[in-house]
Amino acid sequence: MTGTVNLLVGSLAAAVSMFGIVTGAMAQSVGIAGGDLQSFEDRFSLAWPETDFTQTAVASDEFLSGGPSKDGIPSIDDPQFVRLKAGRTQGWTTRLDDREAVISIDIAGDARAYPLRVLIWHEIVNDEVGSVPVSVTYCPLCNASVVFDRRVDNRVLDFGTTGLLRHADLVMYDRQTESWWQQFTGEALVGRLTGGKLRKVPSRLESLAQFRKRYPDGLVLVPNDPRARQYGINPYEHYDTGGAPGFLTGEVDTGPLEPMDHVIVFEAGGKPNGVALSYLQKASRLELNGVMLEWQAGQASALDARNIAEGRDIGNVTVRRRVQSQWVDVPHQVTFAFAFRSFFPTGVIISNQFDHGRGD
Repeated sequence: MTGTVNLLVGSLAAAVSMFGIVTGAMAQSVGIAGGDLQSFEDRFSLAWPETDFTQTAVASDEFLSGGPSKDGIPSIDDPQFVRLKAGRTQGWTTRLDDREAVISIDIAGDARAYPLRVLIWHEIVNDEVGSVPVSVTYCPLCNASVVFDRRVDNRVLDFGTTGLLRHADLVMYDRQTESWWQQFTGEALVGRLTGGKLRKVPSRLESLAQFRKRYPDGLVLVPNDPRARQYGINPYEHYDTGGAPGFLTGEVDTGPLEPMDHVIVFEAGGKPNGVALSYLQKASRLELNGVMLEWQAGQASALDARNIAEGRDIGNVTVRRRVQSQWVDVPHQVTFAFAFRSFFPTGVIISNQFDHGRGD
């Protein structure tokens, strides 16, 4: 059925042997049965002795192993940067193509870009920007890029990867309490901090060219060891054109869109909003619930070609709201339809002019 995913575990376009990512039938054996305390402890207590499994928000069978163990996909905890010079790249950053995607943030004039060619191998960067401790996160399976303020209850948390997935999305953990957090929403699902929620920091997923133009003296993340990974290679080749998401359980109805169609997700009017990227591409500019969305060509998909710089053009998206006399960025993601509907099953995706009228 068009627009419906119904599978236990989807297959990925490629396995990342360095991380031990498994696909297809191999991954089916790692589903976790049962949702009670005993099930959590039976499955996880050896690897997670400090996690409080008496406090959970979801059932244990919602978690799948992505293959890597705890911290098997290593976060970057001591990030290194190269500064642009009058908008020109320097050193290692000269390897970046202008169309390559970066996650960009600007806090108190401290502007930084985190290339997906780096984040696709690490998924989390623990950093401090403009004196604010943040985690810059990216889940390739959902194409979800989210920046969080790491401060919770008057303490700063450091995040790593659990090796687990829920709704095909990265499950993070904090190293202070070993609670588990959903990357897509920023909610704590398991452990002492269950019920907590991280504050999202406005960011953009934009081309390096756009970042260079906006911040000619901005900082660009570089690998701590350029030889440690095949930076610039996409380990999920043709993933966003393959038709099926990886590691997704159950049935997700994404109609009228296909599961892997791109959707812009943001909060407005007290609810999650979804706008099909294809609709915004045609319109170039849309206003919905007081939020202005704009699209401009020039960004390569990091999940398409083997060489990230050669990915097809999916364009740049900005999502802003007017505050007094200025337009300010709104936290948002450019993700996939299956991810939006997995987390917001009743959420409306604006995909045409008729939907747009109803959405307002």
